[in-house]
Amino acid sequence: MTALNPFPSELSIEQIEVGMQVSYSHTVTDADVKAYAGLSGDNNPVHMSDEYAENSRFKKRIAHGLFSAGFFSALFGTRLPGPGCVYISQNLLFKAPVYLQDTVVAIVCVKAVNVRKKTVTFRTYCTVKGQLVIDGEAEIYIPKKLAPTEDSRSA
Repeated sequence: MTALNPFPSELSIEQIEVGMQVSYSHTVTDADVKAYAGLSGDNNPVHMSDEYAENSRFKKRIAHGLFSAGFFSALFGTRLPGPGCVYISQNLLFKAPVYLQDTVVAIVCVKAVNVRKKTVTFRTYCTVKGQLVIDGEAEIYIPKKLAPTEDSRSA
């Protein structure tokens, strides 16, 4: 199994530096949208109905905005800073829709580190074909020592 985390598996806050970043990409499918609707309860027809979406400003079905934004949480909890970190806040600005079959690239980049408070501020953003579709910022709490990953235990 290939390690997903390019950084040490037990990264301390002192090792986190401004400019560090990681990304994740995913192509959004009809199954993803239906599964997210089932989990979230958001069955808005702009996500679920081709006929409804054709008459909307988007002209075809779009993915839930928070589906793509959820990739940030995955990056934080598995890659940077890694297992054990906890969200404090997240703001989001939805700049453009994400359509089914779009490949979303989610990126988190360290903006500031506060060792005393054990927090890290990240720019969080998603692109599709190089176009910014979500922009935001997150603050993450870093415990004294992050939990080791599955990959680090088997290494």
